[in-house]
Amino acid sequence: MQGNTRPPATAGEAIQRMDAYVALGLIGQQEVAQALGLNVTDLTCLGHVLGAGDRPLAAGDLAERANLTTGAVTGVLNRLEKAGYAHRVPDPGDRRRVRVVADPDAAARLVELYQPFYARLEDILTRFTPEETAVIADWFTQAADAARAHLDTLRARGL
Repeated sequence: MQGNTRPPATAGEAIQRMDAYVALGLIGQQEVAQALGLNVTDLTCLGHVLGAGDRPLAAGDLAERANLTTGAVTGVLNRLEKAGYAHRVPDPGDRRRVRVVADPDAAARLVELYQPFYARLEDILTRFTPEETAVIADWFTQAADAARAHLDTLRARGL
């Protein structure tokens, strides 16, 4: 497959487009969370739980992935359990730890809401060569690392 010719863009223009995408994503997350009776943080954590698949996350691992304190994750898990989206199970290797398991119906509800969007994204990605897709994937990985580092800096400053 050959990549499409695209108009040139500066780093600033790319960042502006990213900002527009992120803003739409935030609104979308809020609307999905409301549709599920959750807040955005709880939805984000549920997404991490579902993303772990057959290897349930430890509560501490969830805190790390969501950039939350373990105390905040306790509150998230309490709300997810109360809403019927997830539950805690003992860690088979360490009785002091718990793992988080999603309710199968929760996964089905999220797939129903997100799959049409993911199908659109997959359609867009078919327009790129495998090499271009690798660049996009790498950019997202590096951008997430930069976002985590910035968040750590803000938190260290007490913001």
